[in-house]
Amino acid sequence: MVVSLVEWEVGMARRPDVFVRSLSMDEGRKLQRITRTAKDPVKPRRAIMVLMSGQAQTVRDTTGLSQVSPDYVRDAIHAFNERGV
Repeated sequence: MVVSLVEWEVGMARRPDVFVRSLSMDEGRKLQRITRTAKDPVKPRRAIMVLMSGQAQTVRDTTGLSQVSPDYVRDAIHAFNERGV
């Protein structure tokens, strides 16, 4: 089977980056508080992902720091964009 260069490039394309919507000052403070005080280890991790995205860090940058999959980061960002803190 021969695959053209265009088909290969399209199939191997990187997914577009996802970023969080603009954060209000109150949301930023709540997220920072979660990173310091949450007892559940998942909550601070997700708060850090949202804060990093708010600082224009890419999904790839966030996965490197958080040691989670890119899909997990995208899901966290989408969830925040839909439901907030």
